[in-house]
Amino acid sequence: MIDFLYSIDLTIFYFINHTISNPVFDKFFPFITNVKHWYLAYIILWFILLLKGGKIGKIAAIGIIIVITASDQISSNLLKNLFERIRPCNALSDVNILVNCSKSFSFPSSHAVNNFAVAFFFYKLYPKLKWVLFITAALVALSRPYVGVHYPSDIFFGAIVGLGIGYIFAIISLKLNNRLNNKVNN
Repeated sequence: MIDFLYSIDLTIFYFINHTISNPVFDKFFPFITNVKHWYLAYIILWFILLLKGGKIGKIAAIGIIIVITASDQISSNLLKNLFERIRPCNALSDVNILVNCSKSFSFPSSHAVNNFAVAFFFYKLYPKLKWVLFITAALVALSRPYVGVHYPSDIFFGAIVGLGIGYIFAIISLKLNNRLNNKVNN
């Protein structure tokens, strides 16, 4: 059964990494997969939340720091070391590698965990943004097998873990917001 699932994972990986490969995607996916290209947007959005977002914005600004810290630590330091899956760019000889191939482990994709945790967290606080949030998270996650550094199952299970983490912290943030609103109203 494990071999069958791995063959499906490989088939989907090669479809993403080879079959849909084209010059436009070869520029787009390496760009969006690099977190350094997002820093300015993150900083601007964080300050907007903090300064213009009201009470829920302040809760979200503090909460997102905790969400990202938790999701990244759970993914990078706990799960990757538990599963120790070798990245496809280190395990397969014919990978189209478009970014640096790290020696760290592959499962789950921290990009998927972090981006889906953030997407779900903000979706629960700002439901009108759901499409932007989830499309962005999905594109960043899809970029990982496209650039050759993750299997599709790494991003699939990373997304599930991220959704769970985002859900937990969103519920905590919403309860905190309700408590603060109740104190003000009483």
